[in-house]
Amino acid sequence: TLAEVVGQEPVTRTLLNALATGRVAHAYLFFGPRGTGKTSTGRILAKAVNCLENETGEPCNECASCRAFNEGRAVDLIEIDAASNTGVEDIRDLKEKVNFAPNSAKYKVYIIDEVHMLSTSAFNALLKTLEEPPAHVIFILATTEVHKVPPTITSRCQRFDLRRIPLNAMIERLEHIADAEGITVEPEALTIIAKSATGSLRDAENLLEQMIAYHGSNIKLEDVRSELGLTGDARIKELTGAILGRDISGGMTIINNAATDGVDLRQFSRELTDYLRNMMLIKAG
Repeated sequence: TLAEVVGQEPVTRTLLNALATGRVAHAYLFFGPRGTGKTSTGRILAKAVNCLENETGEPCNECASCRAFNEGRAVDLIEIDAASNTGVEDIRDLKEKVNFAPNSAKYKVYIIDEVHMLSTSAFNALLKTLEEPPAHVIFILATTEVHKVPPTITSRCQRFDLRRIPLNAMIERLEHIADAEGITVEPEALTIIAKSATGSLRDAENLLEQMIAYHGSNIKLEDVRSELGLTGDARIKELTGAILGRDISGGMTIINNAATDGVDLRQFSRELTDYLRNMMLIKAG
């Protein structure tokens, strides 16, 4: 359901209101960083507009139409990967099929993923269809690089910007997944996994799955630290002390030891920046 989409309340609330009042647009553009829920939101929207019992805006997940969408056998949901279908011929083929009525659903929904990858001629071919779409068709365009989508396309869509998912929302979701799967994870470990994903829930879920595969059903903070190449605070504090004391040789020794021990120096640098930022915030009160 739309309520289950994590960290995108402004988008889901607007879509729910539109669905509840029957004000569904014929073209949507979902923009946001990877793993923030663009395609998932598109699929839920496609399911909701075709739901037979839709009264509140949310799909009921019980009717024949919803079950078809949930089981991946809805023939009226067509997903196109623009990265591998970039040419004008692909869009012309789409334009021919658009005019056919839906097989069983109320709307035929096209989700075009990574739409910015289309060629200029393909965009021009798509433009005419977006200008005058058949009443039974809804287009959902998803992209991580909205600046590459021509303004002529953008202006014909309702645009929704999906933001990076806040840390707390991501931790809550990971806790929910861990509980549902019967996995025990230390709270600090979940926080580190969520931080490492930098706002992408998909990355965080993949990372958690990786930890479960490697460490089993009981995941500790140290397991996550070693897997991600995190050094912990000790060396960072030592290096900060060396910087403040203008001890160049001491600082170089700490960095050299970290490199010798196989620590990921990019990650080490990120941790140092994070630590200095925290110090700055404390000093600022």
